[in-house]
Amino acid sequence: MNLHVLQHETCETPGAIADWALAHGHTLATTHLNLGESLPDPASADGLVIMGGPMNIYQDRDFPWLPAERRFIESHLGAGKPAVGICLGSQFLADALGGRVHQNPHVEIGWFPVEFTAEARQRHPFLPASLDVLHWHGDTFELPPGALRLATSAACANQGFIFGNRVLALQFHPETTPTGVAALTDVFGAELTPAPFVQTAATIRATPPETYATAHRALHALLDATLGA
Repeated sequence: MNLHVLQHETCETPGAIADWALAHGHTLATTHLNLGESLPDPASADGLVIMGGPMNIYQDRDFPWLPAERRFIESHLGAGKPAVGICLGSQFLADALGGRVHQNPHVEIGWFPVEFTAEARQRHPFLPASLDVLHWHGDTFELPPGALRLATSAACANQGFIFGNRVLALQFHPETTPTGVAALTDVFGAELTPAPFVQTAATIRATPPETYATAHRALHALLDATLGA
């Protein structure tokens, strides 16, 4: 499968998604939209991976490539092709499928558990009841019509959804690695102001390797179910 990554920030890479693609023999190409690269030929992408970023999906004045990206995503979904969205990427998917994107009641930054819904665990029995994952967001989305709520957290009601068999949206960051977390805290450390659901950089960086590994295993199983093993 030819997977195409839409990347919006240099330090927000595919991480463990790239590891999964390599292990399964998929090709992985990337458009760095934040660097001014052009969107690919839609026919070249069998599947789409939409990464996170610091912008809002409608911040068109500051990021003039956003309208074209929204159209590209809508066209991709309209063609019935699979897509995975992480954080900002999940908001793009929600918007394209008819779910409103807006500010979350809380900024959520740090390692906090998500609880997988009973419906999601019935659909995917490999999911645990809860999972400790990295969050870094201030916005959220409403569930698109017909979507299955995947998970929730104390700070954010909608932490992900599944739409049909081929769309996976995750508000959180199960793909991240220790290197990615170090980069995030370096680049966006100014956002770590005290709040009920905001951890310090030191706390975020101190997460043990097994927490990353557990999140990666759950992510890889979800990718198998969405993009095919």
